[in-house]
Amino acid sequence: MVRTPSRLALLAAAVGAFALGGCANYVTKQDFDSTVAQLRNQQQHQQQQLDQQQAQINQLSGEMKSALDKYNAEISQLQGRIRVDTVSHFAFNSATLDARDKQLLTQFAQVITAHHPDVLITVEGFTDPAGTVAYNHTLGLRRAKAVKDYLVEQGIPARELRTVSYGKARDRQVKPGAWGAQGEVNRRVSLVVDFAGRTADTATPAAASGQG
Repeated sequence: MVRTPSRLALLAAAVGAFALGGCANYVTKQDFDSTVAQLRNQQQHQQQQLDQQQAQINQLSGEMKSALDKYNAEISQLQGRIRVDTVSHFAFNSATLDARDKQLLTQFAQVITAHHPDVLITVEGFTDPAGTVAYNHTLGLRRAKAVKDYLVEQGIPARELRTVSYGKARDRQVKPGAWGAQGEVNRRVSLVVDFAGRTADTATPAAASGQG
C-alpha cells in the first residue's frame, strides 16, 4: 500500500521550500498557508488517483474470478497489479497451446478488451526442472510468446503485452523438482495485469540444448 505524506511532512516540505528561496526573505503567514494548501491539494489528487486505480483493480479482479472460475484459475491482487495463475499448461518439451487453455485465454481477452483496454499484461513462461537452465529459459519464453500471440489474435493489442521467462527457477515452481507426468503444473504460463504503464517486450535469450 502506498503511503501519503503526513500533515507534519507537508508542513516541513513547505518550510523547506521557503528556506531554499533564501533565508533573507521573510515568509508571511499568507504565503505559508498558500503553500501548505497547494501541497495538500497535490496530496488529495495523488490519493484520488490511487483510489481510482484500486477501484479498477477490484473491478477487474471480480470480473476475472467470475469469468475464469470454471477453469480453476487463481486470481490474486498485488500492489497495482492482478495476477492470474494456472493459465496454461504444456506437454513435456512443448510450447503448443491446447484447447482448454485457449478457452480460458479467450475469456481473459474478452474481459480485458471490453473493460480494461489500457493495462499492461506480462506473460510469464515457466518449465519443469528437466534440462539445462539456458534451454529452459528459451522454452519458457516460447510458451509465453505462444500465449501472447493467441491473446493478440483475440483482440488485445501487441503493445499491451510483454513476455518474460523464468524457465526452471526453483523458487517459481508450483511443485518443486517435479517433471515428466508429475511436472505439468510447473510447465505453465501465468499472466500479470499491471495498471502502472507499458514497457517494451523482453529480449530473446540465447538457446541451448536440453529439455523442460
